[in-house]
Amino acid sequence: MPELPEVETMRRDLGPLLLGRRIERVRAYHDDLILGGMTPSAFRRAVRGRTFGPVGRRAKYLLFPLHAPGDVQDPPECLMRVQVRMTGRFAVAVNRPDSSEFRHPGIDIALDDGRTLYYDDVRRLGGFDVLTPEAWKARAAELGPEPLDRSFRAATFARILTPLRAPIKNVLLDQRRLAGLGNIYASEALYRARIDPRRPAGSLEMTETRRLHRAVRAVLRDALDSAGTTLRDYRAVNGRSGSFQTRLLVYQREGAACPGCGRPVVRIVQAGRSSFFCPNCQR
Repeated sequence: MPELPEVETMRRDLGPLLLGRRIERVRAYHDDLILGGMTPSAFRRAVRGRTFGPVGRRAKYLLFPLHAPGDVQDPPECLMRVQVRMTGRFAVAVNRPDSSEFRHPGIDIALDDGRTLYYDDVRRLGGFDVLTPEAWKARAAELGPEPLDRSFRAATFARILTPLRAPIKNVLLDQRRLAGLGNIYASEALYRARIDPRRPAGSLEMTETRRLHRAVRAVLRDALDSAGTTLRDYRAVNGRSGSFQTRLLVYQREGAACPGCGRPVVRIVQAGRSSFFCPNCQR
């Protein structure tokens, strides 16, 4: 957490607020929020004076193209990549938000219009780094396909799953196989597709793969329409909460009645992560 819908919601919120804005000053409150071996001073030098292009997303990363001052239509000089992980959150405002949920300053990026991009992270699990476009292209090639892209078809999914013996739930969480999916939406998609999370990925028949393909895309779209899932820590920009938690069918519902058959939802642990499912409905 956050997963694709939450990070995409942040991207959509931040895009219009930052496009064309120039970075005036940068303050990093904690050295460990600067990733990739960069020092805070090197990070400041890399981004200061540059202009934000259109904010992007790949998998669970936020991508901020940074251009030389002037036309953001020119190719970016570098990319600022952000991993928000569990507790990272953003605000764009003149003053730091006065909120009990925004009291752990991480990085401040002052903009040329008097506002500041504030990054807050109570557990400091996320962080920023700066990559050349070429370096990012190489990193991005290591990630699996985006499940909401038009090019991601059931046949593509089948080619990924067929040779694999690992449990299907573990495969869905592997960012090298499929980008952006995490524990919440993997559990929900498998429930919608009526597939046991312990099934070997390669054992799925084509009809089941098509069903799971549709379920993955549908649950991600539904969550995105709800601005994501706020269970505890996640907030979109400027404190906005998601609402998909009200529509979860099995995730964190151990012992509750399955919406389909009424039997108890079960929790198991797979590769150190909780999986929630109905043994009666999911085969």
